[in-house]
Amino acid sequence: MPARPNLVTTAQAQPIVVEDPSKTDSFLENLLRQHPALFDSVLLHRKDWNVQLIYTQVNRGANGVPKLNNYYFNVNPANYFYPASTVKFPVSLLALQKINELKSKGIDRNSAMITEAAGPVQTVVYNDPTSPDGTPSIAQYIKKILMVSDNDAYNRLYEFLGQQYINDELHKKGYKDVQLLHRLNILLPEADNRQTNPVKFVDSTGNILYQQEAVTNKKQYEERHDSMGRAFYRGGKIVDEPMNFSKKNRISLEDLHTILISLVFPEKVPAAQRFNISADDRLFVLKYMSQFPTESTYPPYSADTAGYWPAYCKFILFGGDRSAPPNNIRIFNKPGDAYGQMLDVAYVVDYEKGVEFFLSAVIYCNSDGILNDDQYDYKTIGLPFMKNIGKTIYDYEVTRPKQYLPDLSGMRFIYDK
Repeated sequence: MPARPNLVTTAQAQPIVVEDPSKTDSFLENLLRQHPALFDSVLLHRKDWNVQLIYTQVNRGANGVPKLNNYYFNVNPANYFYPASTVKFPVSLLALQKINELKSKGIDRNSAMITEAAGPVQTVVYNDPTSPDGTPSIAQYIKKILMVSDNDAYNRLYEFLGQQYINDELHKKGYKDVQLLHRLNILLPEADNRQTNPVKFVDSTGNILYQQEAVTNKKQYEERHDSMGRAFYRGGKIVDEPMNFSKKNRISLEDLHTILISLVFPEKVPAAQRFNISADDRLFVLKYMSQFPTESTYPPYSADTAGYWPAYCKFILFGGDRSAPPNNIRIFNKPGDAYGQMLDVAYVVDYEKGVEFFLSAVIYCNSDGILNDDQYDYKTIGLPFMKNIGKTIYDYEVTRPKQYLPDLSGMRFIYDK
């Protein structure tokens, strides 16, 4: 957690106030204060809940070119939060980038990808019953990630890319503080996360198009001292000290926000920060970021409406609502929640009212400060906050004067059902 301002005194010097380096714009501060019933507790606990917000207005010119204005609330990359499933978003883009780099091998995102094992903790994948033809592929894994945040799908992309490729490529794009170091939902030693599985791509007759041996990342990354909470459970026993996150994933809210902007408006970020994916890959990602699980035949999420409701994984604007969102609104997003951390990175559009904006938010929902006890405040703090901040920004956008409304036809998609 961020330190409180310190007072340093000497016999000869006046007290020096060490200012909080977090970025907060008066616009967002005032907007939250206008809704005390919704945000008084957020304003009061902004530090201990590590609340961070980035809101980007999109203003179109007469030629339709967007101009972006960013607003911040309590944003500080030095204030660690566990990024949970949001890491699946840049990894999905990197998987498409690597496929594009290998296109001379005759493979694409729909090619059958076989994952094998090079050690006892690794697992294999030879088929995927959720795909139309029963074969695993990069495309099918990304669909699972973007619609329902599937952990195994992320792990397969992590294994295809390798730990070093992931971090090297993100660092090259300017995201210098990123460290993506492990698979999800599988607790493995650091050495095992450094090693990734053998992978091969085959054609419809089983002929190998491309083969990649097991890879071990020997590169060392900058030492970190990230921690969270006041205590945590390990092996069924409580450990009365903060939990060490220095070997767990790290990415800032600003980096996630910029990566989303680079997908929606590639021209608004420097060329070096963009992902090397095709125009068709970009539309593929945008489609499945916005598709509801109830619209999916492969994977068959629409057959399980109890497990997957329409706004599943749409934290911003809808929170935990299970009712169907209005047809005029779509959210292109990637959320995450783990260890009491809840976050969402979203681009919201309303086709009928000509509304579009980016909103990224993170909040720590763990009142008792104990990790690994499964006693988190997602339903009482996290989801209501995500819904309320999304609705507040949306309502502001509906009434905000705009000289030119956007043409959002390029953000409309025909979904699977």
